[in-house]
Amino acid sequence: MEGWDATTDGKPTELVTRRWQRFGQSGAKLIWGGEAVAVRPDGRANPRQLVINKANAPDLGRLRESLIRAHAARWNTDDLFIGLQLTHSGRFCRPTDNQRLEPRILYAHPLLNRKFGLPDNYPVMTDSEIERLIADYVKAAVLAQAAGFQFVDLKHCHGYLGHEFLSAVDRAGKYGGSFANRTRFLREIVSGIRSAALGLEIGVRVSAFDFIPFHPAQEPSSSALKGVGVPDHWPSVSVYPYAFGGDGTGTGIDLTEPHQFLDLLEDLGIRLVNITAGSPYYNPHIQRPALFPPSDGYEPPEDPLVGVARQIGVTAALKAKHPHLLLVGSGYSYLQEWLPNVAQNVIRAGKADFVGLGRMVLTYPELCADVLKGKPLQRKRLCRTFSDCTTAPRKGLVSGCYPLDEFYKQRPEAEKLKHLQPDSGKGSSALE
Repeated sequence: MEGWDATTDGKPTELVTRRWQRFGQSGAKLIWGGEAVAVRPDGRANPRQLVINKANAPDLGRLRESLIRAHAARWNTDDLFIGLQLTHSGRFCRPTDNQRLEPRILYAHPLLNRKFGLPDNYPVMTDSEIERLIADYVKAAVLAQAAGFQFVDLKHCHGYLGHEFLSAVDRAGKYGGSFANRTRFLREIVSGIRSAALGLEIGVRVSAFDFIPFHPAQEPSSSALKGVGVPDHWPSVSVYPYAFGGDGTGTGIDLTEPHQFLDLLEDLGIRLVNITAGSPYYNPHIQRPALFPPSDGYEPPEDPLVGVARQIGVTAALKAKHPHLLLVGSGYSYLQEWLPNVAQNVIRAGKADFVGLGRMVLTYPELCADVLKGKPLQRKRLCRTFSDCTTAPRKGLVSGCYPLDEFYKQRPEAEKLKHLQPDSGKGSSALE
């Protein structure tokens, strides 16, 4: 996840530090990035996202140290493995204003350009601009290593720039078209890091499959009630080519290229891979299954358990063919009370090597420790996927779990949030 509560120049605040301390308190031993950090200011997804540069690197180092101190208060830190997720938000850059996109795109996506108000002739990044960005990634990795991080994640998911490379089938030149060209961005960053940051491990978080963009149904029909997510129109006689890991229908999966991608990671000496899916901006129901949508989303078109099972199944299929990779599964928060049971089965059966927790850690970071110690779950702290952790930042408020975290319940933003969204039935009665 990326935060929305750093300073405007990308430095950690007390709110960011509190979150990282809670990561340390969680008992988890693999900290995947903490949160997404932009490799340069214009690549931020919001004006309050962390940025890594020479001026900010010491602050990020201290942020990491605060996590370690929190962990050390309860556990040994010798086996703690902490990375930093490096990102550029590409099509979804909002570096100066929460409400204004300042996109950097790789190709004219006919549906996403229209969805987000971009003309067909909106400028795409040139090859030379991409080469400069690759150099920024390498510089960021060097700074991350100097700040004490043991690995960096080269983010290739959720519609951000790294992920958009994987679907750039229409792009001309050396960074688009063929699979080899669409993965050149990754390969050149890895080559640069291997030369400039000796010993730094590399991980990749990848959306292993994607769907066509969805939108709320405007009127009830035989296929959906008003407000329920439906896929954008695409001619039935034409293959939908822009979903990496898609089968061409827009809502199906073909893992041929994702398997090729994992083969490439193995060839590059990368073992850490976090499997996720889709994008929170255009098909969140496959990316983070939830009963309650964020304010800019749509009602789920399926039982969220279907979305959880889909991600578990895809991760298992990838693991079966890539046993030497260390795969982290995603999308488990909706399971709530049943999360530990399903996670146990997934690990025992070899369907993944780790179960990753994102939203759940915002409200109940000690879940990991409680499960491993055999303690009863603290049910009133379990994430119920209310999506306020997304809705609040979409409205320009700091990120946090407003329904369940007492710290955020007491903040003035909590009252503001109540007046910024329609009543969805959420509240204390939903937690009983």
